[in-house]
Amino acid sequence: MADKGAVFEKEDFRTVEWTELMPDGDLNALMNPPDYLSDIEDGGEEDVLESPIRGTGDPAGDRYQQALTSTEIRPEFDGQLIRIPGFVVPLDFDERQRVTRFFLVPFFGACIHVPPPPPNQIVYAESEKGFEQASLYDAFWLSGRISTTMTENDMAVSAYAIEVMAVEVYQE
Repeated sequence: MADKGAVFEKEDFRTVEWTELMPDGDLNALMNPPDYLSDIEDGGEEDVLESPIRGTGDPAGDRYQQALTSTEIRPEFDGQLIRIPGFVVPLDFDERQRVTRFFLVPFFGACIHVPPPPPNQIVYAESEKGFEQASLYDAFWLSGRISTTMTENDMAVSAYAIEVMAVEVYQE
């Protein structure tokens, strides 16, 4: 998946924060949730994604709900060399149980224990060599060429994909 014969240094990759992958409108909507969300009791009837409270006619609430499932991307990232931290959600393994296809997500438990993040906060990746993932709790740095490619499977939808050039255990 990496450019054959190309040599890249860590400095060649721009370190990206997850929020940079979101268009400003989506980020603003998620950073300013509608007031009614604070009135929902944890574990209550309305504390589910399919709740009838969705689509209340409140423009801020509607925009917030749209941002939760947004596939809108930042086109200027297409083709850029980036380095991004995240958690791996494995999709496939090789015969040695090394992760070969996966989603990279911004927080632990995304797609597994909680609803998936918006598609513009999920990056699909494939690694020809694969890598060992000792625990789902392990965070990684992923370096490669990002593209604005939609990938969908039973677990989630991603609005970005990355050509993996390096996978490293996360260290600040």
